[in-house]
Amino acid sequence: MSEETPGFDEKPEVPTGAGADDAAAEPKTADSSKEKSAAPAGDVSADVALLAQLDQARTALGERTADLQRLQAEYQNYRRRVERDRIAVKEIAVASLLTELLPTLDDIGRAREHGELVGGFKSVAESLETAAAKMGLQQFGKEGEPFDPTIHEALMHSYAPDVTEDTCVAILQPGYRIGERTIRPARVAVAEPQPGAAPKSEAAEADAPSDKDADAPDEG
Repeated sequence: MSEETPGFDEKPEVPTGAGADDAAAEPKTADSSKEKSAAPAGDVSADVALLAQLDQARTALGERTADLQRLQAEYQNYRRRVERDRIAVKEIAVASLLTELLPTLDDIGRAREHGELVGGFKSVAESLETAAAKMGLQQFGKEGEPFDPTIHEALMHSYAPDVTEDTCVAILQPGYRIGERTIRPARVAVAEPQPGAAPKSEAAEADAPSDKDADAPDEG
């Protein structure tokens, strides 16, 4: 009688709880699939939030840039205004100083006309006139120029047959200007056309022989 190998008929022992673990593993796999499907939705939300932050940053940058440009424009306007005011104040100060010197310059001019500008007085007078010219002072007013009420002051009036418009025939006191600004008009004597006199051009045309007279044959 052969010996039987013990243990062949015995069923292997199954650890307690193994089936329960396998059963529990299946829902876990389902949950992981759910997490995988929910992950893209979270990424989309994060992208939307980042885009919103980027738009806010761009808006803030645009506002700051506009503020900076506005501030820069205001500063440039301020600099131009200050420079313009500085130049105006300087011109007013120079004009005020030169206006006080005009009587002295008039005395120098009269002395020169009478031949009294000699010696050391002549040197001082010329130095003063040169300094005034460097500061921008210009003298104007000449005999024979048309009368302009904006730069001339008429102190005397007369009639003259040889003028066709109001003309300065004598400069009683020269005028002075600084650049385009007149600080004293020229005081002049003005001659007006003779009342009833024909303009010079018309008189010349009347005196000139006509073509008809030139072509006419001599009589006799």
